[in-house]
Amino acid sequence: MSVYEAVVSRLTVREYKTDKIPHEVVLKILEAGRVSPSSQNSQPWHFIVVSDVEIIGKLGQIATQGPFIAQAPLVIAIVMDESGRPDLDAGRALQQMELVAWEAGLGTCFVGFRLEEQMEDIKDLLNIPSGMQLITVLPFGYRLDKDLGSKRAKNRKALSEIAHNGQLGVPYEA
Repeated sequence: MSVYEAVVSRLTVREYKTDKIPHEVVLKILEAGRVSPSSQNSQPWHFIVVSDVEIIGKLGQIATQGPFIAQAPLVIAIVMDESGRPDLDAGRALQQMELVAWEAGLGTCFVGFRLEEQMEDIKDLLNIPSGMQLITVLPFGYRLDKDLGSKRAKNRKALSEIAHNGQLGVPYEA
């Protein structure tokens, strides 16, 4: 799969097979995050790999925006030092991790936290100190057959609505 194919075919996946993810695949996902670009090459990330079923179940209970986490065989929490641009740097790292996972047949879904209490509960569970920012917990699992291929269409604006030539309001012609 080319990078372009991964980008255009990648879908958000909230249901997973229970199959264990091989160590080599987990290492590739982590390596994709590790080599991501960061502001001033600060590399402010930490990746907490969770494969313990009991802890994953607790994460699914805490994260009310993503109870499906509890069904994933693997979760990676993305934690950032608060210096620099943690949100931007985390986004770059997690996107690369998601694409490598997609290429390997895995799906994932970004899980956000609307309540500070949820974030604090997860930080306590994963032993994350108060001076670090929890960005997300990404569930990973092999995609179900219904998620394969291009059976689900992406609902996206037309390129003519979002691409401009030289200045805003001048459509970029495809």
